[in-house]
Amino acid sequence: MNKACGRLNGLQTGEWCLFSRGAWTHCLLLFAITSLTPGMSSAQELSLQKLVTPSTVISKDGHPITFAIHAFIEFNSLKDAFPYIESQAGRWQNSAAFGAAARQSLRRQLLHEAIESRVVSMTDERPLEILLTHTAREVTDAIARVKEPLPSGYADAFLEVQEKWKHSLNCWSAAPSIPARVLSNWYPIEEGIVLYGATYDSTEHFWQAVKYHPDVTVAQLADLLDKFQQYDWESWLAHLDGDPELYLPNSYAVEFLRHNLAPERLRWFRQELDRQGLRPADRARQVQQRHETAFRFSAFEEKVLWGDLADLFHLVYTFSSAADPLRDLLTKDHFDGIYLGERKMGFISEEFRSLMIEIWKVKCLQIPRFREVIANIPTEIRLEHFLNDGDSPDIPIPVYVGYLNQIRELARAHHGGTETRSK
Repeated sequence: MNKACGRLNGLQTGEWCLFSRGAWTHCLLLFAITSLTPGMSSAQELSLQKLVTPSTVISKDGHPITFAIHAFIEFNSLKDAFPYIESQAGRWQNSAAFGAAARQSLRRQLLHEAIESRVVSMTDERPLEILLTHTAREVTDAIARVKEPLPSGYADAFLEVQEKWKHSLNCWSAAPSIPARVLSNWYPIEEGIVLYGATYDSTEHFWQAVKYHPDVTVAQLADLLDKFQQYDWESWLAHLDGDPELYLPNSYAVEFLRHNLAPERLRWFRQELDRQGLRPADRARQVQQRHETAFRFSAFEEKVLWGDLADLFHLVYTFSSAADPLRDLLTKDHFDGIYLGERKMGFISEEFRSLMIEIWKVKCLQIPRFREVIANIPTEIRLEHFLNDGDSPDIPIPVYVGYLNQIRELARAHHGGTETRSK
């Protein structure tokens, strides 16, 4: 959900690793343009046979192209992912809710996620191109020639990924398709977009800003981070890991928390607030709105700084027990919900998720230049959103994808109609 190749507020190519350990594929937009332009980068020769061989490490510019499960569990090859998949299937042996059938289902799910993440890379189009330019029979035959051990369902997972992406358009900020980029939340809106009484540089800026109560200041965020650095997060996370009925439906959220509660990551958030030149009294939501200067924060910074920080606080509140003092701490700074006007919505709630389709109606229906682009995407193409970033807790990917396809149909219905005013 980022702009294709726009201004990044001084962020230089290669600096993306400072923002996370690399699992956040949003960061990889910095490299996407070279990967989509033939001849601009050196890369190993890749074939269908190499792609389906589990031990293959795909490299580019001398570096392995990683992929991930749950966004944060990274691998260099599919072979490397197999032990992790087995370790997950072997967890919770004493749980009545996680029997043999559930373990096998989890194996299939994680294997599919690994293969799709390997194929639909944000930095290298070659795996997807190779898979889509071969027949299903050729894929099956290539897998049959593999001499390495393969897990059950390996060929089926490759064929499922192939079939899905034959008819799908991946809507993200550095997509080679212009309509797919326009549909990205990160797409920069030159004239700004007015949402709920304030102007924003993109819908991403609104989506992350609204996670902060209007009164929350930078000083309060810094104080929370200081307190978080003193907390025993290893013990706190153990109760999420120990229950399959809690962990499995929320695996992305738990791995997100594990990553962002690490001491070095908490220090990074704190340092970034200082680096941005913000004043302690500045209000977090307001500074993300457009004022005299457009794009004070890039959409990238909106996601990896403001978005991840807000998600961290909201998720800690959500997964803390009612008796945990953390809840009182976060309630004081209004991370017990999303506040918009007179409304208070749960962070993980259908009401908050549906806010996404409402802001898209402004961008994609009420701004004619976007409405026209989106209305002309053929209906036989399924709009998808795959960024290796797991099933986001604030708006699950299946819900997000449903909204994408819904807004395309609404744009088609409105195309050529009377222009309406923005909120």
